[in-house]
Amino acid sequence: MSLTLVCSIGAAALLFALFRWVVPAAVQHHGRLAIFWHEVVVGTILDTLTRSTQPQRLLRAVQTHATRGNPRSVIQSIDDFCRHREWAMNVGDEKGCILDSIVSEVNPTFVLELGTYCGYSAVRIASVLGPQAKLFTLEFNKDYAAVARQVIDWAGLGDQVQLVEGASADWIPKMKEQFGVKTFDLVFLDHWKEAYLPDTKLLEESGLLRKGTVLLADNVICPGTPQYLEYIRSSRRYQTQFYKSHLEYTKAEDGMEKSVFLG
Repeated sequence: MSLTLVCSIGAAALLFALFRWVVPAAVQHHGRLAIFWHEVVVGTILDTLTRSTQPQRLLRAVQTHATRGNPRSVIQSIDDFCRHREWAMNVGDEKGCILDSIVSEVNPTFVLELGTYCGYSAVRIASVLGPQAKLFTLEFNKDYAAVARQVIDWAGLGDQVQLVEGASADWIPKMKEQFGVKTFDLVFLDHWKEAYLPDTKLLEESGLLRKGTVLLADNVICPGTPQYLEYIRSSRRYQTQFYKSHLEYTKAEDGMEKSVFLG
């Protein structure tokens, strides 16, 4: 074996180790670096090599490893995929437990989710809902929505989840007219972070919040929603509580904000 070949194999092994273990470990405690590394660097490389998108690969993992009609199996397969194969910005397993507990505590009839992505949190929410409850989830990206529908259907929750494609700013004012919803009991904010505040104000203006409606906002520390937090924490219309946690599938500081609308 020539020296050149040995050097080439060694360099390839080093690059693989850096890509697979060293850099991911190094960014574990740095949320923005973790997002950049996994979404921009790794995501671009894998999309190019596989000629597919991360949502498509995540869907294949669900179809390969999850039991059809079993929501918890779907959740577990996505968590395994994101921890051991490709990081993705779902709410994740740690914050997912907070989400589960709040859904159980509120016991809502009508839930609104802003930001479906691949359907992970929609499956978590719907799997905890009562049989007569309904989840409306809004997703702007049509490709994400196409994958999310299949993930939700694979979990056996298609009848309980209404996935709506389009911008939240366009749909929120039309929810009463289009779907006959008077108010929501629970709103989960997990879409574009800069949209948290304007969409909350739009929910207020549209009369979709009642006294006791719970707003639960994800990623309020990383990537962060400072304007939303300033508004919600200073307003006399909300009683609010912070749940300390970590950015999904990392050790970087993050958290969720639970806010009860007081009317």
